[in-house]
Amino acid sequence: MRAYLGLGSNLGDRRAHLRTAIAALPDVVDVSPVYETEPVGGPPGQSPYLNVVVALDTELTPRQLLELANTLEQAAGRVRTEKDGPRTLDVDVLIVGDLKVDEPDLVVPHPRMWQRRFVLAPLADLAGGDVRRLGPL
Repeated sequence: MRAYLGLGSNLGDRRAHLRTAIAALPDVVDVSPVYETEPVGGPPGQSPYLNVVVALDTELTPRQLLELANTLEQAAGRVRTEKDGPRTLDVDVLIVGDLKVDEPDLVVPHPRMWQRRFVLAPLADLAGGDVRRLGPL
């Protein structure tokens, strides 16, 4: 099934963090252009983010994708010290086929992606006109 992951980085070698994470993902079929965006929320003074969306054709479940996302973040040295704080790598499970998940640590489709241009623009690059079919705008 088609799944979409959002990746972002605003610490260290941002492009290298994204490249390394993308290379470690299985079943990649497409990667959006890179977008540079200002941080949304979090502490003031953060550096801009580089963001991409990656499309996968995968058999992995949303839970398995979340575990993979956490592994990639840890490998990039992500340290969680404050909500929406700067990070070497952030990986979000955005969409997994037409599956819906509502658990304390995993909600699919991602509940805030429709409010974030840094997700919607690269997602639209990959999903094209299908982005409307994926959920509310």
